[in-house]
Amino acid sequence: MNKFLFFLVLMASAASVTSCTQDDPYEEYFNNWMNNNVTPNTSSGNSATTGELASFDVAIDKSTAEPTDVATAYYPDEEDMLENNDFSTEVAIDLSNPVSKTVDGVEITVNGSHVTANHGSEKKVCYVVSGSTTNGSLTILGEKKYAVKLNGVSITNPDSAALNLLSNKRAFVILADGTTNTLIDGVGGSQKGALYCKGKLLFNGSGSLSVTGNTNNGIHSADYITFSKGCNIYVKATENHGVKANDGIFINGGVLNVEVSAAAAKGINSESHIIINGGRTTVLTTGNGAYDTTDKSVKGAACIKTDSTLTVNGGELWLKSTGSGGKGINVDMEANFNGGSVYVVTTGGQYKINNDSSSPKGIKVDGNINISGGRIWVRTSGYNGEGIETKKQMTITGGEVASYAYDDAINSKSNMTITGGYVYAQGQHNDGLDANGNCYIKGGTIFAICSGTPEVAIDANTEGGYKLYVTGGTIVAVGGVENGSSLSQSCYQASSWSASTWYALTVGSSTFSFKTPSSGGSGLVVSGASQPTLLSGVSVSDGTSYFGGLGIYGGTVSGGTNISLSSYSGGNGMNSGPGGWH
Repeated sequence: MNKFLFFLVLMASAASVTSCTQDDPYEEYFNNWMNNNVTPNTSSGNSATTGELASFDVAIDKSTAEPTDVATAYYPDEEDMLENNDFSTEVAIDLSNPVSKTVDGVEITVNGSHVTANHGSEKKVCYVVSGSTTNGSLTILGEKKYAVKLNGVSITNPDSAALNLLSNKRAFVILADGTTNTLIDGVGGSQKGALYCKGKLLFNGSGSLSVTGNTNNGIHSADYITFSKGCNIYVKATENHGVKANDGIFINGGVLNVEVSAAAAKGINSESHIIINGGRTTVLTTGNGAYDTTDKSVKGAACIKTDSTLTVNGGELWLKSTGSGGKGINVDMEANFNGGSVYVVTTGGQYKINNDSSSPKGIKVDGNINISGGRIWVRTSGYNGEGIETKKQMTITGGEVASYAYDDAINSKSNMTITGGYVYAQGQHNDGLDANGNCYIKGGTIFAICSGTPEVAIDANTEGGYKLYVTGGTIVAVGGVENGSSLSQSCYQASSWSASTWYALTVGSSTFSFKTPSSGGSGLVVSGASQPTLLSGVSVSDGTSYFGGLGIYGGTVSGGTNISLSSYSGGNGMNSGPGGWH
């Protein structure tokens, strides 16, 4: 239904009510709309399910054990690797009792508890920093690359940055083994971060570091940042981003936890590429959306934001955004998922102000999305929250992709192509798979679920002159597929289906067992390389689990009732337009 017409109907309904209470849904809708707040759920369709995909959560995890799923580490330059450098000239700085001195060509000056170290043109310098101060800072200057070994240091600077690395050369920050280190900046200064680095910022070592940014970012590099295996870093920012880099962020290992609470703030924010090759990265954002007066647009918070490309090759990403308009991943260019594990939860609804809005998304990419391996799980529960969305093309050739979303589960503005992998897409109030161009299913296993008529489990933009083309793959579609589809591989409709029930779909010698949702679209459509058989009410043991236990391949199937299948040509309800109702 047209949004404006729907709003008028609600206003008329609200006007006809003689008395309202706090529980009146029309009053809630009216007040939220007029206050430019979050629009509540008003959809009548609903598709629900259970299992791990519907219940997994994301929380800060400071334990030191790193995941074993890693890819080859990436460093923009061989000189960025600590083992390729010599920092044998150690200069000790005790912030509990700082002393002005000159040693090995390094000049140390002290002003109260504020220490400045300048190594000039000296090479191989490693500052070994220890001690604590509640009203001090450490600033480093120099014309050559250097290392800063944090050896049990605690710096609180009420006025500005705690650690200010103002040399534009490489800065290797080494967390000494077994040590705990803390950096906290003040409120209201002009610093760019509690830890600010003018040059390349390269984290190493196996100690821990806690950084709190109270004015701007937690950690900020004007160049790029690398994280290596062994580091255990926690960053909290209350006014802006957690980790910010101008020229790229490269996570090769370590444990990184980030929490940000400011409106529209980003947990990890890069103006250039972000590459994840290993480690465990957890990001929580709690801020609502905000109006950007510079860009004159509404923006939401995001756990990971890049103005360029995102590539995930290994490691783990755990991302949760709870504010209105929040996103797990927000990419301006292309996103490539080749390995590793990505878990995303968003719980906030749409943020609306000045006739502009920011909708929550699990993964939002303005360029193409390419998925060739790894695991991606996404869940959105707030109003208008889409699971995985690309403004261009979606290509899935491998891996496991599971999206359980308030709105469309997996959406592409242009063509969507699936040739392999395992794909689960459940739209609680809209389509499962939704391509606003052509949708090509050539292989893989697809389990798609929609909310009910007029939505469909697998949707292509037929009204725009595009089609769904099925030439391969194993398909389960609760809610049918788009009208006018080209089904070169035959599809079949079950005579009936039952909610919350285990089924076994056998195609040739391969059996895919799946659990139906507790509610969802009408009609159960299946397809395979040869005519399949379908059993209902089965018991399944062993096998390989997918989608948080909602699908099993190769298990031992027992019991069940044979379900008759009839030829199916496509269509279940009316066409709903690109992306359904938004």
